[in-house]
Amino acid sequence: MASEQPYRADPAILALGDAFYDQVEPADFPQRIERFFNHLHAQRVGLGRLDDGERERHFGCFEPLPENLTKPLALRYHGHQFRHYNPELGDGRGFLFAQLRDDRDRLLDLGTKGSGQTPWSRSGDGRLTLKGGVREILATEMLEALGVNTSKTFALYETGEELWRGDEPSPTRSSVMTRLSHGHIRIGSFQRLAFHQDHDNLARLVDYCLEQLYGETPQGDTQARAVRLFDLAATATAELAASYMAAGFVHGVLNSDNIAITGESFDYGPWRFTPKWEEGFTAAYFDQMGLYSFGRQPEAIHWDLVQLGSSLTLIGKIDDLQPVANGWTDRFDAALIEKLLWRLGVAPDEDDRELAQSIVTALGTDDVLIDRFFIDWRGGIDPGGETYAGEGFRKLAAHLKGRANENARSHPYWSDPAPCSMHIEEVETIWDAIAENDDWQPLYEKIDAIRRMGEAMGA
Repeated sequence: MASEQPYRADPAILALGDAFYDQVEPADFPQRIERFFNHLHAQRVGLGRLDDGERERHFGCFEPLPENLTKPLALRYHGHQFRHYNPELGDGRGFLFAQLRDDRDRLLDLGTKGSGQTPWSRSGDGRLTLKGGVREILATEMLEALGVNTSKTFALYETGEELWRGDEPSPTRSSVMTRLSHGHIRIGSFQRLAFHQDHDNLARLVDYCLEQLYGETPQGDTQARAVRLFDLAATATAELAASYMAAGFVHGVLNSDNIAITGESFDYGPWRFTPKWEEGFTAAYFDQMGLYSFGRQPEAIHWDLVQLGSSLTLIGKIDDLQPVANGWTDRFDAALIEKLLWRLGVAPDEDDRELAQSIVTALGTDDVLIDRFFIDWRGGIDPGGETYAGEGFRKLAAHLKGRANENARSHPYWSDPAPCSMHIEEVETIWDAIAENDDWQPLYEKIDAIRRMGEAMGA
């Protein structure tokens, strides 16, 4: 295990000013039982040595961390929800709790979900179901193992309240979650400022993101800085969309307020992994038109990026922003090739576009399971025509000729009889053990299995 990094508080968001957030109070929960703590990532931000009591005070009661934010901040933002603009959004059941530097000197946020009501809660109770917290642990662990740039579930406490939800058997158990993220600034953060025609704060937010989240010293005039941030966000979101496809993941709610300016995936509600390469596969029961289905995720994320570009026209030139938006698909295509080859364990080469297309074609075969395919073909090694006899597989084998990478199969995981998957049936089984018997062992065993797969993948 990596050595403990020093704790380095850096509440940089305060420099933006109170036009960006509201100070709030955390809920006072009747109970705080630690159900999960991410020791691995705690070490990377200097919090790995906290004892049980300290963890409860900071992530169950939200006592401020040393030299950090003295009050939690509910961030303000707008956003398009299923393509309909909503100016009444904001952190409605969470807040920014702390900011700190990690072992790569990145500015990270500790934010919450289920920590109580805020000025942006509208009619919500500000709470998170325990099942929702468990699902987020599973999503973030699996995505991290599959090489997706994702937020990390940092801590989960059961909080002893009964919650009523229309989409879960109720009453159901409650929780509060802390996530570790590379920023909580969203496309919707920019949309809000553009909506209010707030030129000065929009320019201020651009500089904050360039300097604090992308590690760049802002260069040039305001227009040039806006275009530079848009260019960085275009690459980051293209990589996000590509990583979802290569992982077989369906986020479910790709609204513009759920797209981080850093391109980091976060906020997991009705997510699912699709067993097969089914472009029409949806995660959310309320996505009846399939707007955010598996195959339409690149389109959805690109659409959100265009909303960012539209917001930045308030301070940037549309003639400079438009080419970036128009070139997004090329960036996505390049990123998808990279992500597919990484998951297959094959080094890049000149004919990668044709190879990637062969992979997608093979995955589209009716009876192929995505996770089974990637374990069978790991390292670019043809498992043989007896199992994979179809024309698409034989073309893939031809494209892979001479590119086998035996080292990619060196981890014992690749000899397992079955891949480590995360389909809805297993998610429900893990939750049922908790709901019916308060048995947390299946969850912890699954986390161990996922991390073992991530180790084998080199994530």
